[in-house]
Amino acid sequence: MNRVKRVIHATAREVGPYTGAGVTAALLDTGFAMHPDIAGRLVCFRDFLRHGKRPYDDCGHGTHVAGCLCGNGGCFGGSYAGVAPGCRIVACKVLDEKGEGSVENMIEGIRYVLKTRSLYHTRILNISVGVGDVHRKEKQDELRYWLDLAWQMGLLVVIAAGNSGPGPNSISPLAMSPNVIAVGCHDGKDRSGFKNCCDSYSGRGPEGNLVRKPDLVSPGTDIISCNAGFLTNPWGGIKNPYVVKSGTSMAVPAVSGAAALLMQKNPLLSNRQIKDRLLFSARDLGEDWGKQGWGMLCVRQALQE
Repeated sequence: MNRVKRVIHATAREVGPYTGAGVTAALLDTGFAMHPDIAGRLVCFRDFLRHGKRPYDDCGHGTHVAGCLCGNGGCFGGSYAGVAPGCRIVACKVLDEKGEGSVENMIEGIRYVLKTRSLYHTRILNISVGVGDVHRKEKQDELRYWLDLAWQMGLLVVIAAGNSGPGPNSISPLAMSPNVIAVGCHDGKDRSGFKNCCDSYSGRGPEGNLVRKPDLVSPGTDIISCNAGFLTNPWGGIKNPYVVKSGTSMAVPAVSGAAALLMQKNPLLSNRQIKDRLLFSARDLGEDWGKQGWGMLCVRQALQE
């Protein structure tokens, strides 16, 4: 995550005192493991698959995403801390051990987040999932309705562009909504050493620079974050605390983290104002709009706006 924060200009020196403290983000994902780096950030866990009471993550995807957002990096001297280590988490398990789930469970999760948003002070809805892969149009429309409602009720909805690129119109259909921040994947100009850069498969918007979709891009290749399968040694140490993952899923929490920093700095900003600040402060990478949108997330510039 240190590399990510350098690329998006979100190092400790660049963001100053802001950590996302006082802001809660809801994660609709595979669950939440009580990893030492993030355990203190959890305010609520709900399981919409098995209705269990204790937090768990039988896939590991959700825990990795949570670490990218608000991990403190404590298992390795802070090196793998997330973008907003002060941000709190409402974790909704809507995906199974394979990272798969139903539209119905996703909607249940959104409804729960809306119902409890005042209780937990939830302002961000993080969906690191290609939720546009819905075969029945009526189900896709129903999910779009709930995402639009979440936006109308003040939540900043941040969603993955998906990993179906690089062809045009390969972005997840729901990510085309104006009521979300769709996040694509790009590792910046220096991509040496990466065998499979995420921008080679990140979902693309329409060709011909007709619209700027995805809205933003952020690094997503070989991201080191919290491992749900960590082990505790008998003497109290942690074994295998981190794991490497790649994809647009890993790019989304960087944008959610940036939003949390902005919300801490100015709690009165609306979701529309937050989105505009993030988009207008992005760094143009010189790519087509269908690949980069407005450009690379630039947290330092967004905080200065």
